[in-house]
Amino acid sequence: MLTGITANKYDEFTYNGFNSSELYLDGMAEITPNGLLRLTNTTRSQRGHAFHNVPLHMKNTSDGNVSSFSTCFVFAILPEYPGVAGDGLAFVLSPTRELPGALPKQFLGLFNSTNDGNSENHVLAIELDTILNVDVGDINNNHVGIDVNGLRSINAATASYFNEKIDGFKNLSLISGEPMQVWVDYSNPQKKLDVTISPISVPKPSHPLLSSFIDLSPVISDTMYVGFSASTGSSVPSDYVLGWSFKMNGQAAALNLSSLPSLPSKKHRRKLTSLIIWLSLGAVVFVAITAFSIAYMIRRKARYAEVVEGWELEHRTHRFSFKELFKATKGFREENLLGVGGFGRVYKGELPISKTEIAVKRISHDSKQGMREFVGEIASNSQLRHRNLVQLLGYSRRKGELLLVYEFMSNGSLDKFLYDANKAATLSWSRRLNIIRGVASGLLYLHEEWEQIVVHRDIKASNVLLDGEMNGKLGDFGLSRLYDHGTDPQISHVKGTFGYIAPELAKTGRATTSTDVFAFGVFILEVVCGRRPIMQQKSQDLHLVEWVWRSWRKGVILEVKDAKLGGDYDLGEVELTLKIGLLCSHPVLAARPTMRQVMQLLDGDLSLPEIPKYGSGIHCFIT
Repeated sequence: MLTGITANKYDEFTYNGFNSSELYLDGMAEITPNGLLRLTNTTRSQRGHAFHNVPLHMKNTSDGNVSSFSTCFVFAILPEYPGVAGDGLAFVLSPTRELPGALPKQFLGLFNSTNDGNSENHVLAIELDTILNVDVGDINNNHVGIDVNGLRSINAATASYFNEKIDGFKNLSLISGEPMQVWVDYSNPQKKLDVTISPISVPKPSHPLLSSFIDLSPVISDTMYVGFSASTGSSVPSDYVLGWSFKMNGQAAALNLSSLPSLPSKKHRRKLTSLIIWLSLGAVVFVAITAFSIAYMIRRKARYAEVVEGWELEHRTHRFSFKELFKATKGFREENLLGVGGFGRVYKGELPISKTEIAVKRISHDSKQGMREFVGEIASNSQLRHRNLVQLLGYSRRKGELLLVYEFMSNGSLDKFLYDANKAATLSWSRRLNIIRGVASGLLYLHEEWEQIVVHRDIKASNVLLDGEMNGKLGDFGLSRLYDHGTDPQISHVKGTFGYIAPELAKTGRATTSTDVFAFGVFILEVVCGRRPIMQQKSQDLHLVEWVWRSWRKGVILEVKDAKLGGDYDLGEVELTLKIGLLCSHPVLAARPTMRQVMQLLDGDLSLPEIPKYGSGIHCFIT
């Protein structure tokens, strides 16, 4: 099944099937008995890598330019259910085979939220993407893209091939389950990268689907590994590569299509399903007739059985087994406890297969509305994709237990840095401003850029988490409420944290994007001043917003800045940020800006209007 047509095995190879192939496999990737390279299986939220075992010399020693190269491969994506997309796969050039820290789901096993877009990655990928990720500019959920060091494609197009008969491009469905052939050709003299795709029965089309003029020399290192990466999310298609050829400084050898291994047939899959059903029935019968001790174990297991309800299928979020999370957190040991939130305890964990670090929020048993809040968090956060929102990776349920699984944020919550004298020095002014801008960008996405409006309703420093590079990400969507664009939000019980609640929210119970803006204004003041929203005084408590307002009226607003800022900052920038905080936290709803206007103010694209005094009736941002 393997045909290694190699004039030089270090710069040319051909695999007509992968039995006895020299591949480095990682994660879920495996070679099936008949020679298929299977990158993913039915395990959710995992990744699979397969690389040619020998690194290739990609650059000319004389001038340092990337040499021309060519590759051809046949792939197929077999969806779990007809028409239900997964996350896709990618052809990859990488300086390493392991891709450490890479996440599954929309990251395709290539990057994570921290290094996505980092020029130091030195990764080139041709993505065959079957998920729409608005945050990285995806055009749809069925496209081919050229990715350089990140998931935001420099060129992308709907999956299609040039058809000579119609003299135009004909669409393809990447999740059709049918094999397709891809050609990737890079020309050093022209500095041009072409990507061509077609059904396996169609010869290489005369026109590529993608053609980009790009010098890959800054991207590609001297030696690189070539291979494939794929991942699963809430749905679990099987991603296969049937054959693959590669050549430096020449055209990759044509694959022998007739000798490629066969994909699993639908009939075979039906037989396999029937076998599983019969085996399951046999196991049930066996259990039914076993001894009392076994029956006791079954009753014990049923007591802790995981519950599946209709809404879970609707949202299609990845569900972990409780056993997985129990192992990942080492039995929810106290030493793994990261903190205690409004609805439960948060533990650090590590998934055993991918070694991905996670944070698991274990909802408290005595949460009276735990299920309602849990459903809201699942519904709102499972589909959100933004670099400044903490990514929900999945969840788990069993009787009396609700668990949410998030990406792990190594530096914890922002409040621990603001109010810890030993850590506060880490928060320079530039970092504080970057965190404020990041949270503002995340809120703008929630309010205006996603398909539905998401009102967060609990914006505060303890709900802003910091990654390894101190980038701020907004988390804890347990109090989120969704409503369609153009409709009024539902009135509910007032929720949020004292000190961040807008006056109209306290009166009416109506949470809106404007009440979020108010809370964000308090958050700005909290970050700049290094003080909590409610400051304890000897006689009575004082609101941070009121204290800053008083200082502004007296003309000494800069006196409120955090004394721990040090001296490396621009006074004008600090003053502007404080005034933006006052504008956002204005008691008059109409005086507050939208989050888009806040971003424009922070970026200097919009002039700061005069801040209206209390009761002045001035409406700054009526449009």
